[in-house]
Amino acid sequence: MTRWWQSGVVYQIYPRSFQDSNGDGIGDLPGIISRLDYLAELGIDAVWISPIYPSPMADFGYDVADYQNIDPLFGTLADFERLVAELHRRNLKLILDFVPNHTSIEHEWFRASRSSRQDPKRDWYIWRDAGANGEPPSNWLSEFGGSAWTWDESSRQFYYHAFLADQPDLNWRNPQVQEALLNVMRFWLARGVDGFRVDAIHMLIESEQLIDNPPNPAWRPGKSPARQLLRRHTADQPETHAMIALMRRVADEFNERVLIGEVSAPIDRLMSYYGDSLRGFHLPFNFHLLSTPWQALPIATLIRQYEAALPPGGWPNWVLGNHDRSRLLSRVGGSAQARLAAMLLLTLRGTPTIYYGEEIGMGDVEIPVESVMDPWERNVPGLGLGRDPCRTPMCWSAEPGAGFTTGRPWLPLGEQFRWANVAHQEQDSDSFLCLYRSLLALRRVEVALSLGTYQERWSDSRLLMYERAAGARRLLIALNFGDTAYQLAEVGPLRILLSTHTQAPARNLATVTLQAQEGIVAELSA
Repeated sequence: MTRWWQSGVVYQIYPRSFQDSNGDGIGDLPGIISRLDYLAELGIDAVWISPIYPSPMADFGYDVADYQNIDPLFGTLADFERLVAELHRRNLKLILDFVPNHTSIEHEWFRASRSSRQDPKRDWYIWRDAGANGEPPSNWLSEFGGSAWTWDESSRQFYYHAFLADQPDLNWRNPQVQEALLNVMRFWLARGVDGFRVDAIHMLIESEQLIDNPPNPAWRPGKSPARQLLRRHTADQPETHAMIALMRRVADEFNERVLIGEVSAPIDRLMSYYGDSLRGFHLPFNFHLLSTPWQALPIATLIRQYEAALPPGGWPNWVLGNHDRSRLLSRVGGSAQARLAAMLLLTLRGTPTIYYGEEIGMGDVEIPVESVMDPWERNVPGLGLGRDPCRTPMCWSAEPGAGFTTGRPWLPLGEQFRWANVAHQEQDSDSFLCLYRSLLALRRVEVALSLGTYQERWSDSRLLMYERAAGARRLLIALNFGDTAYQLAEVGPLRILLSTHTQAPARNLATVTLQAQEGIVAELSA
């Protein structure tokens, strides 16, 4: 049986940056609701929203202070319920971010935990005595810089935090913690949420013996300080999979819900997150395109390795952008390559995820020092680790505020909103937006693209060519990554359905010449 998330396309919204409805410069749920017709017309199937829970916003919502409510910054629980209803009315799904690894220091659980060593919730977090000479219990490092241990003077112990000191890690070895977080899932699933993207799942369990992490021989100055050590004892621990199985069991209590795991791991380890007998995540996020050299041969090699590694019945997925990485346009080397990337993402086998703004060709925005908001950049300045450049507001028009807000946007807009905006691109048949709409429309009508098989036809230093097929229907995708034209010989006759370069009429050709940095989707004769 085919599930909706197999043929579907996921669209990620960073809620602070999608649409502001009240002029405070920060996006909110009523703002998202006001743009749902745009999303439906775009042709996506599911909306994934980054955290909207009550939070002190030390890490912009990933420090959760209450798992069962909505932060007033974004709206109310009633707004959320209206969002679910309006999405479902348009036959769109809602995927909510779930943050099980840590809470905010302001969460009532942590307040109780730090109040006394005898408090019933003390063991809900990871507390340890100081080591020799008052040092932290291990050499573990925070992802955002510095030690992963913070001293609590009132209770005279250290607590562990894989991220900010404001984000203490929960102790998932405690059955009470497990049940509390599983009930959080049930709370939102009962309110109509269609699934979860589970944050930082590979960080959920750490070595119980607090074994020091070994040095990373590949680390060099100028890279993230957290990578000075290999995360051998703080990430991707074997016990993690039993916890994922518990989450999957809860998801399966409800009909047709999806679990997507944020996993940073090599391909062989990534596959283990599907779980034994596929009782783990439906989709462990595949981030490997984000770090693969943007060239035809490395990409072809990655696809082969990933497809070959999938467990029987495991469904693939692909990601080319998110709220933690430089935007696609800025990463691949310009608009022509970004258009190729769109065609690649939406024609590979598996579930694709689109990051908001990619469909209009938004790029990174340079953030002045005085406007930096990201705690990572503030903790480790000067290394280019900040994520603000890819989190800037969605550009709806060339008007002041880019149609995003009537106030001052929480992050600078830069200059790109004057041309990379929805209103302008809706009037341009060769725009990014029209290309994405065309690709999504083609994917919706062509089962070969959404659910068909994948077969590589050719790859070399410039060209990647593959076939998608369903029954007798065969489609050829050819992507020219090179700066010169490339002639496709002995592939026809072809009827070109879509090109990244023009909206030219379909053609029947025995030989096709791809222009520099052009991609096509073509129909192959039976």
